[in-house]
Amino acid sequence: MADDESFENLKAARKLLKASMEQSSALSSAINEVGLKVERKKERLPSLEAAIRPVGTRKCGLFAMRDQINGAIGPAAAVLKVYDVVRELENSLSFESCSDLHAYLSTMKRLEGALKFLAGSCGLAIPWLHDIVEFLEGDAFSNDQSLLNVKKALRILRVLRAIEGCARIDGGVLNAALNKLETEFVSLLMENNATACIASSPLPVPVIQKLQAIVERLNAADRLEKCVLLYAGVRSLNARRSLQALDLNYLEIQVSEFDDMQSIDCYIEQWGEHLELVVKHFLEFEYKLCNSVFEKTESDAWKRCIARFAEEFRLVSFLQFGRSVTKIKKGPVKLLKLLDVFAVLESLRVNFNRLFGGEACGEIQNLTRDLIKKVVNGACEIFWELPSQVKLQRPFSSPSDGGIPGLVTFITNFYNQLLGEDYKPILIQVLQIHQSWKTDIHEDEDDLLLKQILSTMKEIGLNLDTWSKTYEDISLSYLFMMNNHCHFSQLKGTKLGEIMGNSWLGAHEQYKDYYAALYLRESWGKLLILLTQKGWISPPVGGATDYHQGSDDKKRLKAFNEAFDERYKKHSNWIISDDCLRQKVCQLLVQAVVPVYKSYMQKYGVLLQQDASARKYVKHTTQSLEKMLSSLFQPQRSKYCSTKHIRFIGKLKNVVTNQFRVTLTAM
Repeated sequence: MADDESFENLKAARKLLKASMEQSSALSSAINEVGLKVERKKERLPSLEAAIRPVGTRKCGLFAMRDQINGAIGPAAAVLKVYDVVRELENSLSFESCSDLHAYLSTMKRLEGALKFLAGSCGLAIPWLHDIVEFLEGDAFSNDQSLLNVKKALRILRVLRAIEGCARIDGGVLNAALNKLETEFVSLLMENNATACIASSPLPVPVIQKLQAIVERLNAADRLEKCVLLYAGVRSLNARRSLQALDLNYLEIQVSEFDDMQSIDCYIEQWGEHLELVVKHFLEFEYKLCNSVFEKTESDAWKRCIARFAEEFRLVSFLQFGRSVTKIKKGPVKLLKLLDVFAVLESLRVNFNRLFGGEACGEIQNLTRDLIKKVVNGACEIFWELPSQVKLQRPFSSPSDGGIPGLVTFITNFYNQLLGEDYKPILIQVLQIHQSWKTDIHEDEDDLLLKQILSTMKEIGLNLDTWSKTYEDISLSYLFMMNNHCHFSQLKGTKLGEIMGNSWLGAHEQYKDYYAALYLRESWGKLLILLTQKGWISPPVGGATDYHQGSDDKKRLKAFNEAFDERYKKHSNWIISDDCLRQKVCQLLVQAVVPVYKSYMQKYGVLLQQDASARKYVKHTTQSLEKMLSSLFQPQRSKYCSTKHIRFIGKLKNVVTNQFRVTLTAM
C-alpha cells in the first residue's frame, strides 16, 4: 500500500515537471520576442523623449500660472464694467447744467466714486498681469501670441488707471465739472449780492444751502482756497458799493493839514460813526455769512475772507486816522477827543477780537494795539498836565472888563463834561489801564481824579488872586472877584460842584457878597459924599437968599454930575456875567444913589426958584439916573486877553459843550 502511494506521487511529480518545462520553454520564447520589441522601442525612445519634453514643461508652467490668471480675472472683469459706467457718467456731466444742483452734484459724486473704483480695480489687476508677463517672457513663450496679448492688456489697464488723474487736470471731465461748480458758485453770489448801500441783508436759506453744497464738493477736491478767493472777490464788490454811500475823503487827510484840534474835531464824530457802521454792521454781517457758507469745511476760511473784507472796508485807513488824532498838539480838548477815540475802540473791542483774531489780520492787530497805547498814554499825559497848564496862564493879563476869564469858564465847563456820564467812566478806565502799564502799586482811580481836579482848581484860584492885583482901579478888582466867586458858587448841582463839595460852594457864595459890598462902597459910596456932606443951609423965613451958599450947591451938583458921568462911562465898559447878580447890583446901586440924589434935588429946587441960572446944573432927573444905573454891566464882546491866551482859549470854542462859546480878540 505504501509503495503504491509513492509511485502515484512520483508520477504526478513527473507530470508537473514536464508541464513546467513546457511553460518555461514557451515563456522563454515570449521573452525573446518581447526583448526584440523592447530593443526596437529603445532605439526610438530618445526621439520620443525629445518630442514629449516641451509639452510637459508647458503643462507644468500653465499649472504654475493658474493662481496669477485667476487673480487677474476678477479685477479685469470689474474694470470692464466700471469703465462703461465711467463713460456714461462722463457723458452725463458734459451735457448737464448746474440748474439742478443736487442732481449735478450727485452725478459728480458718482463719477468720482466710479473713477476711484476703476483706478482701484486696475491697481489690483496690474500686479497679477505683470507677474504673468514676467513668467511668459521666458524662452518658451518669447514669441508666443498670448504674451503679446497679456502685455497689451497690461498697457490698457495702466491707461485706465490714469483716467482718474486725467479727469482732474485741465481738459479733464472732472476738472471741467469742478470749474462749472465754481462758475455756479460765483453766479449764486452775484445774483444775491445786490444789497443796500448802507445795510446788508441776509441771503435766502436755499441760496446758503446751495453755496454750502458747492463749497463742500470743492473742498473735497482740494479747491477750498480758490473757493475762498472767489467768495471774497464777489463779496468785496458789495463792500465797495456800501462805502460809496459814505464820504470817507477825510481818511486821506495828512496830519500836517490839521492846524489844531478844532480843524480835526468835525471829523472825529463822523469817524466813530463810520467805523462802528463798518465793523458792527458790514463786517459782522460778512462774518456771519462767511461762517454759514464755509461752516462744513471746518477750516479758518472765514478769517482769510474777513482779512480781504477789512482791506476793502479800509480798516487800516480808519486806524491810521485815529493815530492822526494822537499826533495833534496837546491840549484839554485833545483829551476829550482821545477819550472819544478810546470809547469807539472800546465799544468795538469784542468785535475786533472776534473778527481780526486770525493771522491774516496781523496788520490790523498791530495797528489797533499801537493806537490804543498812544490814546491811553496821550490822554493821561494831558490829564496830569492840566494843573501846570493852568499855572502857565498866570502871567497873562486879566480881563479888562472885570468879567470871568475864558480860562475859568473853560476849565469849569471842561471838568463838568469830563465828569459827566459820557466821559468819566472812560477816563477812569483809561487811568486804570495806564496804571497797570506803569506800576504794580495801583491807587484808586476816583481818588486820582479828585486830586487832579482839586489841584487844577487851586491853580485857578491862584490865577484869580494874581489877576485881581493887576487892576489899577480897586473897584474893578472887586468887581472881577465878585464875578468869579459868583461863577463858582453857581456850580451847585453840576458834576464839578458835587465833587468840590457844599462847603467850597458856600465859601464862594460868601465871597461873592463880600466883594459886591466892597465894590459898592469903593465905587459909589464916595460919590454920594458929594451930595450928603454939610455946607448948604436952607434960606431964612422971609425969602432972603444966601447966594454964597447957592454957589456952593451949584459946584457940588456940578462935581456930582462930573463924577457920576465919569463913573458911569467907565463902569459901562465893565460887565457882570450873571443876570441875577447884575440885576441885584444894579438894584443896590439904585437904592443907594437915587434916594440921596432925589433928596438933594428937592432941596436944590428952592435954589432953582430963586436963581434961574442954577437950572443949567441940573443934568439928570431921578428917573434918568435910575435908568442909567439899571443899564450898567451889560455883557459885550470881550476884549481882555493876550494873543497867547486867545490861542489857548480859542481851541476850546464849540467843543466842550454845545452851548459853550468863547469869542476873544487881542487887547
